[in-house]
Amino acid sequence: MTQRTAWKIPLALASVAIMTLAGCAATPEPPVVERAWAKAADSGMTAVFADITNTGSEPVTIVGGRSEAAQQVELHEVVDGVMREKPGGVVVPPDSTRVLEPGADHIMLMGLAGPLLPGDSVLVTLELDTGEPLEVVAEVRDYAGAMEEYEPGHGGQMP
Repeated sequence: MTQRTAWKIPLALASVAIMTLAGCAATPEPPVVERAWAKAADSGMTAVFADITNTGSEPVTIVGGRSEAAQQVELHEVVDGVMREKPGGVVVPPDSTRVLEPGADHIMLMGLAGPLLPGDSVLVTLELDTGEPLEVVAEVRDYAGAMEEYEPGHGGQMP
């Protein structure tokens, strides 16, 4: 190897290392889920609430979900006191926390497979627009705070 080409090898290796590290930095961090809980229910449907924090630099959208505890998982919102499916999903802006709470955006579990009793936990896998799953383990609690009912004809109108 000549002196003229000897410097090219370390330069090439350094370039590869920098590109590899840059690729790692581009991988978005998954959102962080905290304070997840579900309203206790004997049958029918119920809701799951949580704080979802996006620490990344790009928005993340929750576009759907699934759970063995229910036949169907939907993202809902409350507009003018009426509960309805949220078109386009739930967006979590970069470097912020989206609070899913009673009377606002929330996750609906519809067609429960069995009772969800206080003290139980329920696993919901949310689907992100990135294609990645986000697992949520929600503690089941009694809740009567907003006197909400998650059944058609009780409280908010259902589509």
